[in-house]
Amino acid sequence: MDHNRASRRSFLALAGATPLVATVLASCGDSGPAGASSDAATDWILTGQPKEGIRQGAVDDWNKAHEDQQIKTSSFQNDAYKAKIKTAIGAGQAPTIIFGWGGGTLRSYAQGGQVDDLTSWLQTNSGVKDRLFDAAFAAGTVDGKIYGLPTETVQPLVLFYNKKLFKQVGAEPPKTWDDLMGLVTTFNAAGIAPISLGGQSRWTNMMWLELLFDRIGGPELFESIYNGQPNWTDPSAIDALTKVQDLVKADGFIKGFASITADSNADQALLYTDKAAMMLHGTWTYGGMKTDGGDFVSSGNLGYMNFPEVTGGKGDPMNTFGNPAQYVSISSKATQKQKDIALAYFKDGLLQDKEAEAYINEAGEVPIVKGIDSKFTGLEDEEWLKFTYDLATNAPSFAQSWDQALSPTEAETLLDNIEKLFGLAITPQEFASNMNAAIGK
Repeated sequence: MDHNRASRRSFLALAGATPLVATVLASCGDSGPAGASSDAATDWILTGQPKEGIRQGAVDDWNKAHEDQQIKTSSFQNDAYKAKIKTAIGAGQAPTIIFGWGGGTLRSYAQGGQVDDLTSWLQTNSGVKDRLFDAAFAAGTVDGKIYGLPTETVQPLVLFYNKKLFKQVGAEPPKTWDDLMGLVTTFNAAGIAPISLGGQSRWTNMMWLELLFDRIGGPELFESIYNGQPNWTDPSAIDALTKVQDLVKADGFIKGFASITADSNADQALLYTDKAAMMLHGTWTYGGMKTDGGDFVSSGNLGYMNFPEVTGGKGDPMNTFGNPAQYVSISSKATQKQKDIALAYFKDGLLQDKEAEAYINEAGEVPIVKGIDSKFTGLEDEEWLKFTYDLATNAPSFAQSWDQALSPTEAETLLDNIEKLFGLAITPQEFASNMNAAIGK
């Protein structure tokens, strides 16, 4: 068994649940020092405030202090980036610094010789590794070697809810799956969409399946699938697939969810504008709701909790999915000058105190820096930050997102079938058979 696979379930080992889409979109913009030479390292960053500004700010600070080691950035929306980077790497035209979420995609890059092995560099520069969460390195490791340096923040999945709407119908947050299904009836009767979902993005749908698989079959269920066993047809898997279709059939999700995109943050807006009562999403959405949602967060109307248990299920209700970190790699096609700039930035520019504190104060996220929880005391978002930190660090299993854990080919098959499952175009049994057939591809 691949060592990277064997260690994945028991650590914070996720990777930003985002899909691989087929259409390559253009950059949203680029920036860098005027007159930057071709020797400058290149870095593609994701759009979306407040994190886009934090990422760009770290590079800008580096460029101001290092005239001879410049980094030029280009920015892309999440889904567009996933398509663009895949194409660029295949064409040998990747940026110097490759941003990602680890897992199966990183494994394919490493095995194809498209990214550099950082293991010996981290041994020489042990201070870089020692200051970061130990568990964050699993999803950046392939066959015992580190190809992705963890960075940014830890991001478990959370069931968000609108306290104002719950109070309006006299309801309490769900403790069990049966409670959640009951809330679907309650909110629909009140003319309120029970759950917001950006279903066009597909990976948002996947989060529901991930947690249902865990709560019903335990983390061992997907672990066995990840390790090549055709267990998509396991009775616990069929139960989870059936439950999610039960939720769709009960009008659990807002009407038209298949046309709503996560990149536009439209799903978040439905929650904070009182159009939907609940939303399952990553902690990365907190900053967007705080920035764009008026006083929704500051007034205390945003509630949050771990996903409810399924009565009789094998999974620990403290388990979660999400991102243990984000990851940066170095393109093997970059020039030595560009690689040297990137490594210098990894050592002295990436996730330093200013950037880490910005993730806390501006985005409401927990950086993957040891001892960072000491920075939470007295902050406006202290309760939220402690909740995130505790959820991530206390979870018996913090599993890697399926579309990142699997190979790119298998992940795309997964996302296609999830779209059909949520659209009621295939049965749970057909989904399971299709996925069993894709194992190992």
